[in-house]
Amino acid sequence: MSEDPGAKLEPFEALIGEWTMELRHVLLPDTLVHGRTSYAWLEGGRFLIQRSVVDHPDFPDSICVIGVMEGESELSMQSFDSRGIHRTIEISFDGTEMRTKRDAPGFDQRGTATLAEDGRTLTGISQLNRDGEGFRDDLAYTYRRVEGGATASRP
Repeated sequence: MSEDPGAKLEPFEALIGEWTMELRHVLLPDTLVHGRTSYAWLEGGRFLIQRSVVDHPDFPDSICVIGVMEGESELSMQSFDSRGIHRTIEISFDGTEMRTKRDAPGFDQRGTATLAEDGRTLTGISQLNRDGEGFRDDLAYTYRRVEGGATASRP
C-alpha cells in the first residue's frame, strides 16, 4: 500500500493561522515591506492554501496551493500572483525547516525558512540564480504569528 499523499502535509499544521510579514528585497534594501499571510486547509485536508497580501505596490499579492498534485508523489506549491504569474515550486517542511526549490531556465530559485521553537516566528531567505550566474540572496522575510488569529485544525 502506498503512502497517503496527505500525510506529507502533516508538518504544515504548525503554520495554520494568520501571520504578519516583514520583507526585505535586494532591489529595495532600505525598505521594510509589510503584509499579511495566512495558512488554511482546503476542505478535506488534502491541500493547504497560503494567501498573502503585501502593503507595497512593487510586490504582488498571491495565493498558493500546497499538496501532492494528481499523478505526482512529492509535494509542490502552485503559486499564483496578482501580476498573472504562475509558478510550480518544490516544497518540503519537517515542522521546523521549510525548503523550496524551482528549476527554470534562466531563473532558478531556492529558499529556506526556519520556524522558531515556540512556533511564533518563521524566518527565511529566498535566493535567485539568474542566467547561471550563481545563487544570490533575493528576498528575506519574517512572519510573526498574529495573536488570536484563526487556527482551524485539519479536517
